[in-house]
Amino acid sequence: MSLSIEDQLGIQRLYARYNHAIDAGRGEEWAATFTAEGVFSSANGTFAGTEKLAGFATGFAQQIKGRHWTNNLLLDGDAKLASGTCYLMLLRLSPGERPPATILATAVYNDELVNEGGEWRFSKRTVTTDA
Repeated sequence: MSLSIEDQLGIQRLYARYNHAIDAGRGEEWAATFTAEGVFSSANGTFAGTEKLAGFATGFAQQIKGRHWTNNLLLDGDAKLASGTCYLMLLRLSPGERPPATILATAVYNDELVNEGGEWRFSKRTVTTDA
């Protein structure tokens, strides 16, 4: 069985909620895009569980004023479990400067997703930078 259109759209909304929450510094909202035991791994470390995830996202937004831009999303799975991958371009916002934004990093997200009661969440997200 493959992912339904509704599941694909739900996962796309998850990716968008994730980006908007971390860019706005809403750590608890960002952590809620993960399962309670969710794991986020990047060059900055590995963070597991809601409290650690929320702390990471809040700190990240305080250090980097930026925008997460994702594209080329590929999904596979069924109504309960899915895997996803997409490209990331992280832009640093520089208010009052020219250019107003610069590319801070490019990377690939590799994700494991779980459908919890009709709501998709990340159970594991790994960021692999291109540098």
